[in-house]
Amino acid sequence: MLCRLNKLTSAVLTLFIVILLTACGGNSHEGKIIVTVAEKQGNTTGSAGGNFPMLNSRSELLIVDPENLSGKPVSISPDFYSACSPSVSYDGKKILFAARKEQNDPWQIWEMEAGKKSIRKIISLSENCFDPVYLPGNRVVFSRQIPNDTLKADYTLFSCNIDGSDLKRLTFNPHTYYGTSILKDGRILAISRQVFPVVSSPGYMVLRPDGTKAELFYESPEGNVVRGICHETDNGKIFFIEHEKQTGKNRIVSINYNRPLHSRSLISEPDGDYLSVMPLSDSKLLVAGKTGTDSNYALYDYDLKNGKSGVKLYESAEKDVVGALLIKANETPRNLPSEVDFGVKTGLLLCQNINLTGMHSPEKGFSLPLADRIELIGVDSSLGIIIVEDDGSVYLKIAADTPFRIRTLDSKGSTVNGPGGWYYLRPNERRGCIGCHEDREMVPANRYATAVSRNPVSVPVHVDGIVEKEVELE
Repeated sequence: MLCRLNKLTSAVLTLFIVILLTACGGNSHEGKIIVTVAEKQGNTTGSAGGNFPMLNSRSELLIVDPENLSGKPVSISPDFYSACSPSVSYDGKKILFAARKEQNDPWQIWEMEAGKKSIRKIISLSENCFDPVYLPGNRVVFSRQIPNDTLKADYTLFSCNIDGSDLKRLTFNPHTYYGTSILKDGRILAISRQVFPVVSSPGYMVLRPDGTKAELFYESPEGNVVRGICHETDNGKIFFIEHEKQTGKNRIVSINYNRPLHSRSLISEPDGDYLSVMPLSDSKLLVAGKTGTDSNYALYDYDLKNGKSGVKLYESAEKDVVGALLIKANETPRNLPSEVDFGVKTGLLLCQNINLTGMHSPEKGFSLPLADRIELIGVDSSLGIIIVEDDGSVYLKIAADTPFRIRTLDSKGSTVNGPGGWYYLRPNERRGCIGCHEDREMVPANRYATAVSRNPVSVPVHVDGIVEKEVELE
């Protein structure tokens, strides 16, 4: 028998089933679990291949019924060569997923009604598309591969209407994006990894559904690597998987929504190795993982109070369980309005003081030479050098959807700081920063920036006469 379910009658399992069935209603799949199984994964490190472990191997979506643990799981993707990346709609009635119909087809985005056989294709593109997630407002966001992209990107975030129309690109920097989820505040949370000019460690980036306000949300310490999709609880905890460099294992990690950069907590047991995690309650998780005695990844409940895996709910004799998702209704995230205006060809950026770096400042005895100018560096060339104000402030009008990095220079043209990571501004976007490489959770000083008393400097500096509609600043 290819797959088997353990017959379990423990009190722990009974409690687990009660938790799962709390939301059960008329939908025949509500309260059940979507299990993704795939060929043996080996040691997944969280690289692009590690986060898309099914990219070149067969995978399948199964339904596990917690009311009938002795029954055989039902495949909901029998008509596909491979399927993965399920996402449940907020009413619990529909399921998005990525799949390839035939072995050599590109991965595309599909939708099915939970509990029914009706399946329809949402995206029909020539490139691979992964990790679809429902957005508020009847839209979908997903990762799309862009070969030979002029912006040097790899997998890029796109959104579209639920019928596949109105396809829009959201990210415009030389990064690859994957592992997408939606925060309760309506923002997109995705793993982002710089791929040009050098490959960097991935972190979680957060951005609004129109691509604006993209910024770092979390980065792993000590060379660890984030992997997989995040899940946020009602009490502000966010759970995900992190590959631990020192041990080579994939561990369960949580952070707090309010202080993601300073609230990391390692959850999982030392001998555990995990590929996915989903919170069920304040004390229970649903995980795809294995303990020190397991030969393959299986489906477990995880007891947060005891700090270890509990009941093994499902295992496959020949495949690994690489993901698990409970089918239930959830509160719809906020539907954030968009500030993007395609009649405007630029975005505005104000930096309060380019000499403010980290927790240091000139007033606190900053030891490096002070910078008096910045250079914006594009993918292929410099976008210009701008002299800043005496207080270190600079106000820029930057061509929209143009990736750039910033380095600070002294009066002799020598580099003081940077270049840092990649940024971009959407059409009509307004951004502000405290300084260069400053603490991302620092509150700006309450002082007037001299640069705002002048017109913003246009970037690229060699481009004149950008025709755009006039916008009144609020």
